[in-house]
Amino acid sequence: MLQWDDPIAAVTGKKAQEPAVRPGMGFQDNESLMTTAGAAPSVNPDPDAALDVEPEGTGNTGLEDIELGAERIRVDDKKIINCRADLNQLVPFKYQWAWQKYLDGCANHWMPQEINMNADIALWKDPNGLTEDERTIVKRNLGFFSTADSLVANNLVLAVYRHITNPECRQYLLRQAFEEALHTHAYQYCVESLGLDEGEIFNMYREVPAVARKAEWALPFTRYLADPDFHTGTPENDQKLLRELIAFYVIFEGIFFYVGFVQILSMGRRNKMTGVAEQFQYILRDESMHMNFGIDVINQIKLENPHLWTPAFKQEMSDMIHDAVELEAQYARDTMPRGVLGLNAPMFEEYLHFIANRRCAQIGLSELYPGADNPFPWMSEVLDLKKEKNFFETRVTEYQTGGALSWD
Repeated sequence: MLQWDDPIAAVTGKKAQEPAVRPGMGFQDNESLMTTAGAAPSVNPDPDAALDVEPEGTGNTGLEDIELGAERIRVDDKKIINCRADLNQLVPFKYQWAWQKYLDGCANHWMPQEINMNADIALWKDPNGLTEDERTIVKRNLGFFSTADSLVANNLVLAVYRHITNPECRQYLLRQAFEEALHTHAYQYCVESLGLDEGEIFNMYREVPAVARKAEWALPFTRYLADPDFHTGTPENDQKLLRELIAFYVIFEGIFFYVGFVQILSMGRRNKMTGVAEQFQYILRDESMHMNFGIDVINQIKLENPHLWTPAFKQEMSDMIHDAVELEAQYARDTMPRGVLGLNAPMFEEYLHFIANRRCAQIGLSELYPGADNPFPWMSEVLDLKKEKNFFETRVTEYQTGGALSWD
């Protein structure tokens, strides 16, 4: 488990801020979480007695006692949150979009080792291959993303999964959790291929304020949802879950990642660090699907629980997105204080305004930056997945079939 509090405080000189809506809570250990989720099913002394599936107010986990003779699940029994239906029954589907996103994620499967890094290795070793500013961009983004995807994975496994009470949505969350692990693998593969200092890259969130600030911003939203005493079922707690989903899917994955994506993909467009750029292109495809899934979940929760989407809450979400844009714009200034790759920090500020307007529209908020334009139109086909890439064209290794694997 990553330990965040002291290292970030050491970098920033202050304690991580907690959202004002709740007291700060740290990550719980796995044993505590399993106890909360319902560890081993207890033995019912009377098999003919009707079992109490779930005490009121604790939420359904899928690990409750088995009730013999229970009725079969109907579509109308399913809900995104606060559902008492059996979570072990995947079908009948209620949210076909969630299942389709799971299938689409599986169809996009890739592995880091499939990407040829030889040109990157030669360019990185060439003392005249890259400028110092270009090297800084590569290292800073590997440092941020390597930690960010671990944070997202921890958030999914320890917090979000527990509170989403729909099996087809959970099926996609499991796929997403694997993809987050795959992304961390990709960054490790880049670091290893280029011969970078592993400690410098993976510990960057503890040493470089520009990287630490974004992790510091995101952590509090995970902490209270991971607490075993937190349960949805009240308007206040349901809003906390909705707030956390917006923080991670709309902001962390939908805004905080995009300066780095543009920077690295810009290098690839100039035939520099093409292997790293291809890794990031595949990662961007995954992250775009993650964000779109999260937005669908957010909108479905709003549809089923309209009382949560109050004017005050909407204003709070708009303010949160505005603050996040300022934080990401500062990241752009910190990672490229001088113009490089035909890019500069003011261009990124305009781009972030454009992206923020899109995110607001996707969840039903008013635009924050009217008239903002996209200075990087070439990103649209990548972001929106309008142009399908044939993954088999660039593979440099072949998958092993089950019969070819050694199990010794």
